[in-house]
Amino acid sequence: MNKPGAQRGRRPGTPDTRAAILEVARRRFLEDGYHAVTLRSVAGEAEVDLALISYYFGSKKGLFGAALALGANPAELLARVVQEGDLSTFPERVVRQVVAVWDHPVTGPPLLAMMKTAIDDDSLGALVKEALEREIVDRIATLVPGRDARHRATAFTTVIAGLIATRYLLRLEPIASMTTDELVRLMSPQLRQALRGPGRPARDTRPTGRPAPRP
Repeated sequence: MNKPGAQRGRRPGTPDTRAAILEVARRRFLEDGYHAVTLRSVAGEAEVDLALISYYFGSKKGLFGAALALGANPAELLARVVQEGDLSTFPERVVRQVVAVWDHPVTGPPLLAMMKTAIDDDSLGALVKEALEREIVDRIATLVPGRDARHRATAFTTVIAGLIATRYLLRLEPIASMTTDELVRLMSPQLRQALRGPGRPARDTRPTGRPAPRP
């Protein structure tokens, strides 16, 4: 007979349960890769209801960010930026979001720690690469037209990665000391060109009615 008060079946939601989910998720992500892991498989191994994982973490992106102890999940932040405006101001909004999160004393250090660890740890590096491809590059590729959309999305991501590496990892001046507005002015043209792709000239953004200067 079961002891009085003993429980059977799935675990209820408790802090220990959340920790158990994260332990399983981190191991599965590192062993199997981002794409192969599903919320259902994590729930089964952690012996919890699938709805409980959704309650705690919202989505696979949320679970991934929590499993890596990220105070801010880049994939979720990108989704928010996408919803806030159209493509014409997308580069500026991305730069501001990146700087806000990486400069923040709470959310920045875990992201920097993950970046440093990913450089030294092949398993984590492969996991971060796959997550970036599926949650960042693929999402940006849906925003731009053309058969080479993914190439341009990768170029856009590369420029952002370069900004992060030079400002936060290498502390390269003057990038490391620039204000957000200065970085927006410096990086936005490069990001906009990355989205356009090689050989695509920038559109003339001068107000109508004002003649273009003669060569």
